[in-house]
Amino acid sequence: MGKLEEISKRRKASHAKLLSLKSRVYEAFLEIEKAAYRDGALPKKVKELIAVGISVVIDCESCMQWHIEQAAKSGANEQEVLEAIEVGIEMGGGPATVSARFALEVMESVFKE
Repeated sequence: MGKLEEISKRRKASHAKLLSLKSRVYEAFLEIEKAAYRDGALPKKVKELIAVGISVVIDCESCMQWHIEQAAKSGANEQEVLEAIEVGIEMGGGPATVSARFALEVMESVFKE
């Protein structure tokens, strides 16, 4: 199993576990997530692209994978995702370029078709 598959598997398992434990905090987090990414003045696609850039800056591989996948599902194309990653690089400086390497691997996986 590759790194991306492993991250997805772990994320899904944690999600299921927290739901089975009836975590009120996690359930509230999921509601915040729904509200944050709902179309509003900014469409969901744009919000996901913002999250891609932030994910690069904070070096959250699971976040990068999730938000790149969600951006693509929301209609973002490869160039739009790349530009979101580039904004993250600029905002994070040198350390973000390391995170961007992982984001580029995810991007390659998502847009391989």
